[in-house]
Amino acid sequence: MRAGIVVTGTEVLTGRITDENGPWVAQRLLAMGVDVAHITIGGDRPEDLTAQLRFLADTGVDLIVTTGGLGPTADDLTVETVARFCERPLYLDDDLERHIGQIISRWQRQRGEAESESTRAGTHKQAMVPGGALAIPPVGTAPGVAVPAVTDGERGLPAILVLPGPPRELQGMWDAAISAAPVAAAIAGRGDFREQTIRAFGLSESDLAATLRSVEPRIAGIGDLEITTCLRRGEVEIVTRYPAGAQPAYDALADELREHHHGEIFSVDGATIDDLVAATLQGRTVATAESCTGGMIAARLTDRAGSSDYVVGGVVSYSNAAKSGTLDVPAELIDEHGAVSEPVAAAMAAGAVRRFGVDIAVSTSGIAGPGGGTPGKPVGTVCFGLAFADGTALARTLYLPGDRAAVRERSTTVAMHMLHRALQP
Repeated sequence: MRAGIVVTGTEVLTGRITDENGPWVAQRLLAMGVDVAHITIGGDRPEDLTAQLRFLADTGVDLIVTTGGLGPTADDLTVETVARFCERPLYLDDDLERHIGQIISRWQRQRGEAESESTRAGTHKQAMVPGGALAIPPVGTAPGVAVPAVTDGERGLPAILVLPGPPRELQGMWDAAISAAPVAAAIAGRGDFREQTIRAFGLSESDLAATLRSVEPRIAGIGDLEITTCLRRGEVEIVTRYPAGAQPAYDALADELREHHHGEIFSVDGATIDDLVAATLQGRTVATAESCTGGMIAARLTDRAGSSDYVVGGVVSYSNAAKSGTLDVPAELIDEHGAVSEPVAAAMAAGAVRRFGVDIAVSTSGIAGPGGGTPGKPVGTVCFGLAFADGTALARTLYLPGDRAAVRERSTTVAMHMLHRALQP
């Protein structure tokens, strides 16, 4: 089974808002065994949406999912455009209108506002549904619409699922939308597909490609595996999607990858480095001392519920004065070696251990650019430190490629991997 996704909204098309819906919907469909053939992004103009619907229908997809354009204002035209495309007249769903009206009335009472003619008109507009379609109850005020496929006659059309643009609303409606009869019927023939993710750190994509080429002749059924690789945050993700019957081929591939790259592979079950660090920190405490990463390591560590069990605190010591005054890094150490140096990075981590009374601390000090580099310490030079409660400390220096954002992000990933390896038994 194949699907296409249409993301509407001029604000998304122009880059003012980053599209979250297309990838989210694609991931959910792929997990259900539905291939996603295309994701298109278009403005709010009806003729552009119609062109995208026609394009996807002509590719033979079984389902089209649209996001956005379901509000009460005049430029929210997705339902009207879809109805015209499917040659289905719009009708007023009285029950839906009452339901939306109750939601809006409750919000107005909470804000002390009176009902207006414009809100009544907006409610009426949002309750218009194409003939033969099924309304999906809203999470906000915008309902979804599931339009059945047309399989007879000369003009076959896929099922169309119309969902709102705000991610919170779309995601909250997803389970009800995907189980709606027109959608369930459209994807009833989906296969039993599986997806597995292997993650590696310190492995280049070219080395991985060479390994895949070398093992291909030895794995029976490897043609049934859809293997994609992606470099993300300085890590390589190897995502393999395959029908259930190709499980032996995937197992053989995973064994080959572990044999060739056992030193770089850190996860074979999809777990991220953040997951692994959180697990190894259970029963321990950690602090951060950051210069060039500016708090990004602390943000990664605290980006999950329950992190208060092990994250005690952090310091962003950007200036030399802050390194000395807050983390007790000797000024003469900075004068002798420079702020971007292994002795200073180790001292920063040791200072964080003392200040916060933790079991382990990690530090960064580097030159993220675009300026500030020297022949001896070019842009991308980053020093990392680890210190432990027993007084031991270590440091290392890496030269990371990319612009300022890339250097900072990759530095954060390196720090997470250093933490994970240091905490291993």
